[in-house]
Amino acid sequence: MIRRAFHITGRHALIYLALGITIFPFFWMVLASFQLNVDILNVQKGLFDFVPTLKNYDTVFEKYHFITPIRNSLFVASLSTGFALLLGLPAAYSVARYKFRKLSLMVLVVRMIPGITFLVPWYMLFLRVKLTNTFTALVLTHMLIALPLIVWIMVPFFENLPSALEDAAWVDGSSKAGAFFRIVLRVSVPGIISASMLAFIFSWNNFMFSLVLSGAKTVTLPIAIYGFVSYASVDWGGLMAAAVVITTPIILLSLLLQRYIVSGLTAGAIKG
Repeated sequence: MIRRAFHITGRHALIYLALGITIFPFFWMVLASFQLNVDILNVQKGLFDFVPTLKNYDTVFEKYHFITPIRNSLFVASLSTGFALLLGLPAAYSVARYKFRKLSLMVLVVRMIPGITFLVPWYMLFLRVKLTNTFTALVLTHMLIALPLIVWIMVPFFENLPSALEDAAWVDGSSKAGAFFRIVLRVSVPGIISASMLAFIFSWNNFMFSLVLSGAKTVTLPIAIYGFVSYASVDWGGLMAAAVVITTPIILLSLLLQRYIVSGLTAGAIKG
């Protein structure tokens, strides 16, 4: 009995320790967003020893006009995720049901290759067709990350679905496409939400492609944050406020869809 209680206490202690280590950077970031640079850089002051100010948030929205990067990031992430779902879901279903192992291997290879490998060819291609500094270039490059990710997540999910569902639909007179859209996709909502959420987050946080391919009118949030870093100094207060603005929507969305994300990511773990 004592040994069991010891194990339970130790397990809970490790969980809370890991949770504290994970949450503390975000907690410090939120506190720093309400501090002046002088308070942030003063290591002798305590964690809560400061006078809160909203100056950093005024800087984010008035001086750096963050509404435009937020709108651009939302537009690019939504379109790239939507188009990736449109192509990735049928591809993942084909791999799962018809055993297209070569296609599955190609998707895995693309998933493993660093994104910077595609950067120069993408840039030269878009330069030739005059699509640099456009949303089209950003959406297509972000799909390069989202599409393999969606296929990679959805293949085991579709493999875990009983084929009897499609067989019953075919017996009732439905076509293969009809069974896919009316039956398979409906029961695959948790997996689709998980894949969509992860693809959206990768696009929302993407810095490398946006740095090279975006312009003044298509600047996204990661590039806008880069503006707080200058050659001579770093506006730490504004940087922390901008980081809060970027991460808060993603955290709230993740908490809201947590049930679907967990069930979607674990659905393909056990076959049967």
